[in-house]
Amino acid sequence: MSTQPTALSRSRAVLALEYPMSLGRYDTYDKAQRAVDYLSDHEFPVQNVLIVGTDLKQLERVTGRLTRGRAALGGLISGAWLGLFVGAAFALFDNQGLSGILATVAFGALFGVVWSLLGYQIARGPRDFTSVMQVVATQYEVLVEHKFAAQARELLTQMDPMAAAQAQAPANLEAARQQQAHPGQQPPPA
Repeated sequence: MSTQPTALSRSRAVLALEYPMSLGRYDTYDKAQRAVDYLSDHEFPVQNVLIVGTDLKQLERVTGRLTRGRAALGGLISGAWLGLFVGAAFALFDNQGLSGILATVAFGALFGVVWSLLGYQIARGPRDFTSVMQVVATQYEVLVEHKFAAQARELLTQMDPMAAAQAQAPANLEAARQQQAHPGQQPPPA
């Protein structure tokens, strides 16, 4: 049995934080990135920060109707590109030159047309459209190692004092409610 770390375990170690704490949630990746960039500009050890996309959703944009002609054209183009790549690779080791490259492009294009038409015929009916898909996050949370949380929060407060005040408002409201419910008690330190 090997004790070598696998690529998956190494990537998990890079993406893991010890006792992560949230610095904030942002509606867009650009806003989360801007916060981390601000920390970096102020000499914060950003290697202790992680941006996490949360609430993932899959978007599929329908781009058109899939017809036999469109399937054949797509197969022709992708097959020709593959043929060009293979032909160029073989040309490095063989002396057939341009004729060898053109032959592999033609064979690749023919193969691409046949393969795509076969796929079109098999999938016909339930999927007669073309589309592009993307998985996106609806929010981005910036996390930081617990030992750097106070420093990071202080820096981000300087970046946007209004946002910091708005983020602190629910805690202040809860403290005021607690003070009203128990008038003789001292409020907890902020």
